[in-house]
Amino acid sequence: LEGHFELIVGNAHHIKNVPGRKTDVKDAEWIAQLVRHGLVAKSFVPPPAIRDLRELVRHRRTLIETRTAGRNRVLKLLEGANIKLSGVASDVFGVSGMAMLEALAAGTNNASEMAGLARGRMRCKHAALEAALDGRMREHQRFLLGMQLRTLGTIDQDLEALDARIKAQLEPYQAQHRLLMQIPGVDWVTAASIIAEIGADMDVFASARRLAAWAELAKVPLAKPVECQRRAGSHRATMKVPANRRAPARAGATCSSSPRCSPPPPRCGPRAATTATSTTACVPAAARCGRSWPSRTSCSSPRSTC
Repeated sequence: LEGHFELIVGNAHHIKNVPGRKTDVKDAEWIAQLVRHGLVAKSFVPPPAIRDLRELVRHRRTLIETRTAGRNRVLKLLEGANIKLSGVASDVFGVSGMAMLEALAAGTNNASEMAGLARGRMRCKHAALEAALDGRMREHQRFLLGMQLRTLGTIDQDLEALDARIKAQLEPYQAQHRLLMQIPGVDWVTAASIIAEIGADMDVFASARRLAAWAELAKVPLAKPVECQRRAGSHRATMKVPANRRAPARAGATCSSSPRCSPPPPRCGPRAATTATSTTACVPAAARCGRSWPSRTSCSSPRSTC
């Protein structure tokens, strides 16, 4: 029906909250009447070009996930054959690694010969590669390895074709694509994904908050990080510090019972003389720790060491 008249994709949650009868034909008649009065909000539907780009980008993501799963199966197969190539090569599926894997699938048993297939900086690891490739691979495992390598090769070819198709589809949006790539951490694939999901026309969204809500990025309020910082600060303030992590006493303080002074106890208030007990007495600070605190007193408690 697209292209013949204006289509409206209504929000199901909004339609449900609109009062009226919602049964069968009467439901359709009631919604049509609401549409005539402009009471049904439109959902975002990108144009056909953006939808085509979205399908390409999403299919590329699916292929990447499929290739990752296939590579993990290859690594598991190598581990079962006692081949530790991943412990030496940083990229098992690079140029050198793929040459060694293809040699294994072809039936090569000479570890030194396979280690000689290394290229570039991998040549310096000949001894380590020879030890890592010295495994025991059965014919069944070679058959599975060859099949998995062919599957990975097909996926790589499809990815190359997809990348070329995506770049061709991005031609009308080169300006927006370049602007998005200026964001730190956004490469050409991420920029293409952003354009494919939200389009290039931001007039369809009333505000940035509406766009964030549509992209499901507005579920965490902005005040949440501040609240977390406050909670973290209060947690650190009330957290009990172990005795061996306490700060040492100030310079000039001396202790007779312990080499390290504990934090000073609370000062004595005006009513300290009336509230003092037989185990708690107010003594001058200088008499306790030798600190030069003129006209200041402190309450010594059984827990105090100074």
